[in-house]
Amino acid sequence: MLNLFETTLRLKGFPIQEAKKRLQEIQQISETDYEAYVKDSRQKVFEYHLRENSFYQSFIDGKAIKNWEDIPVLTKRNLQIPLKQRLSNGFSKKNTYTSKTSGSSGTPLFYAKDKLCHALTWAVIINRFGWHGIDLDSSYQARFYGIPLDFKGYQKERLKDKLSNRYRFPIFDLSEEKLEEFLSVFQRKKFDYINGHTSSIVLFAKYLQKKNLILKSVCQTLKTCIVTSEMLYESDKKLLEEQLGVPIVNEYGASELDLLAFTSAEDEFQINNETLFIEILDENNQPVEKGKSGRIVVTSLYNKAHPFIRYDVGDLGVLDETSTFKKPVLKQLIGRSNDNAVLKEGKTVPGHTFYYVTKSVIEEDGNVKEFVVEQTALDAFTIIYVAEKELTAGNIKNIEKALSKYVESNLNITYKHVTLLKRNQSGKLKQFVSKLS
Repeated sequence: MLNLFETTLRLKGFPIQEAKKRLQEIQQISETDYEAYVKDSRQKVFEYHLRENSFYQSFIDGKAIKNWEDIPVLTKRNLQIPLKQRLSNGFSKKNTYTSKTSGSSGTPLFYAKDKLCHALTWAVIINRFGWHGIDLDSSYQARFYGIPLDFKGYQKERLKDKLSNRYRFPIFDLSEEKLEEFLSVFQRKKFDYINGHTSSIVLFAKYLQKKNLILKSVCQTLKTCIVTSEMLYESDKKLLEEQLGVPIVNEYGASELDLLAFTSAEDEFQINNETLFIEILDENNQPVEKGKSGRIVVTSLYNKAHPFIRYDVGDLGVLDETSTFKKPVLKQLIGRSNDNAVLKEGKTVPGHTFYYVTKSVIEEDGNVKEFVVEQTALDAFTIIYVAEKELTAGNIKNIEKALSKYVESNLNITYKHVTLLKRNQSGKLKQFVSKLS
């Protein structure tokens, strides 16, 4: 069978076979030698960019770097200059892979990877999907993603879907009529796995729950479900396992970097330590103890085209106490660090807290399908929700009681009942949004 996916990468100049071989070599490094591999790799990439990248030289600005922890943390704000000014010597848009992030956290970021680095990104993805018996060429994917709505972009994505052995379920309309159509497709087609945005697959699972159906009984070829791009809460994971009838795999990535963490066959959220070095840092850019939360900061070990060294991805996480250099595990992914609710008298509450507290109350009776929280003033929030019927006075009382306990009392909460929630262009649902300037 023609390995179409890898052949396409090779024809585009990305050395996928070399990357797979390199990944295998890294994975064979022993536990004893792994710390030395990581420290040597991160030092080499730092020295490379300090020597070959004028942007990075000006960023370091002659600071004395004695230890790794002395290296300043890079943020998206630092990178908001034209891409060509950030490329290393010998690299241009013509001899690199270039793209941009979705912009779901604010401004889109244009970035570049050298060809081996991009090939390594795919080598890691192929490897991780393989943990769950998924082959990117031969396994048939049910894809829950957005799709460009302009004619040219739409046709291009549909062609890519056809060549990539996947069927796309566009997620901009998730009405019951659409979900009924989705179900009929699962009844007809022999999918191997589901892959897509967490919130839309959760909504489909709630629809199945209402119909008292387990998807595996309708589509018996289904092996697993890989959710990505949005937070996976434990309650949602349980619902997905029950209604889909297959193991749930969580994928955490950043397109400008790589796959950051992926659920292993042992159901651990294993960090990619082959092509990345991931740190959990405090507000002073120093590593926190394992088990404590901090900012997720990433170093791309193989990207020579563009420096991503101690790069703050904007998320918060907790490293598991059992983590080692050879096998680091993400105990908890908390969500975006910049999505904060700022209250009166300067109190700051992470936006995910507001969302999570509301979620624990609002979904109890199964009426509310999904919702988002918007902050409109220091003491004012709007809860926009999709439900069969409007929230009762009892529901509202329970929500406000919970928010008073976990967030703050005397908040002005407005409730807005809608038929559909608006997703961004890539299909992501931003669960907490601050409208404060």
